[in-house]
Amino acid sequence: MTNSERFYAELPAHRMSLSQLVPDASLFHPVPDDWLVIITDIKNSTGAVMDGRHEDVNLIAAGSIVSVLNIAYNSDITLPFFFGGDGATFLIPSILADDIMRSLTRYAGNTRDNFGMELRTGILPVKTIYDRGYEILIAKYSSSKTFLVPIVLGNGLAYAEKVIKAEDHLTDPPVGQAEPDLTGMQCRWDKIPPPIDKEEIVSLLVIARHVTQQPEALGRVLQKLDELYGPPEKRQPISVNKLKLKTTFSRLGTEMRARLGRIKWLELLKTWFITLYGYIWFNTKNGQRYLERLVEMSDTLVIDGKINTVITGSSRQREDLQKLLETMEKEGSILYGLHVSNASVMSCYVRDMEDGHIHFVDGSEGGYTQAARMLKGKLHSGQHV
Repeated sequence: MTNSERFYAELPAHRMSLSQLVPDASLFHPVPDDWLVIITDIKNSTGAVMDGRHEDVNLIAAGSIVSVLNIAYNSDITLPFFFGGDGATFLIPSILADDIMRSLTRYAGNTRDNFGMELRTGILPVKTIYDRGYEILIAKYSSSKTFLVPIVLGNGLAYAEKVIKAEDHLTDPPVGQAEPDLTGMQCRWDKIPPPIDKEEIVSLLVIARHVTQQPEALGRVLQKLDELYGPPEKRQPISVNKLKLKTTFSRLGTEMRARLGRIKWLELLKTWFITLYGYIWFNTKNGQRYLERLVEMSDTLVIDGKINTVITGSSRQREDLQKLLETMEKEGSILYGLHVSNASVMSCYVRDMEDGHIHFVDGSEGGYTQAARMLKGKLHSGQHV
């Protein structure tokens, strides 16, 4: 394995608060220029969410992450990724590009055939992004001993997203297709209400108006989140006592269609029995430990050049947060989008029941997509970044 391929794995993990990490430029490193950006995105996800298909949108987006992570895992390469509710962004070494694009191409076909949704996939070299005057700086944040989160500053990923989502963007199709490996993909939890002492779920997106002010502006918002809601574990929307399995054949069948491209009835029946056994196992010592780790390893905060987070708290806390956000908007430092709901939804990647699992969280009713709709409205009205 080359030094470039080990780049992300060898970055130091920082345990300080994010409000201290983000403004400190000395802790960030340029992504190697021989890496690539891959983006997946469900076209017209807003329409699907408005039609009540937000859980399908989240599941398909999570599936694209699982297919990429399994390829990386089998190659013993650690890579950064960012869940966005209706898609995902990846930073990858070039050695994985062909395998990943072949897998995503087939996965997009399965998505179209089984869900009637178009999953766009695109790829852009980091060198191209740098040559056009944009930057991608990355650090690694440790929210627990085993859960590491990539933190990206700069405007490079936003530029890549704009290019790849453009109607006239063409990505050279990979030679052939490969059956996506979606081993570990699960979607077996019902909507998750806020913890006992909380009132609501907030999906929040924040972008800096000017890239030169990005560390300071995003750091200020993160500091306010800490002041109002407490540290990340205090605003965590997932709690063990609110987790409830959803064991309907319909739900398990949806997961199987996303994972295998079709229903296999014997496997569906087997999965149903295994899920029913979960009611017993989750009450054992090992089951309780898994649930506690699940909460720790829930992906509720993404910083990919903007803040994407799902938090829980009271309406009073949110109103106080919005006062700061409105002030910062009037000052010209940020734009934000926000959606309030009464539950979270979660899709999972479970490679093993110890530390090999990640849980992708969004607000119900398409929280991230709805917040993005609000943010896009501000951008389209002329409040350009």
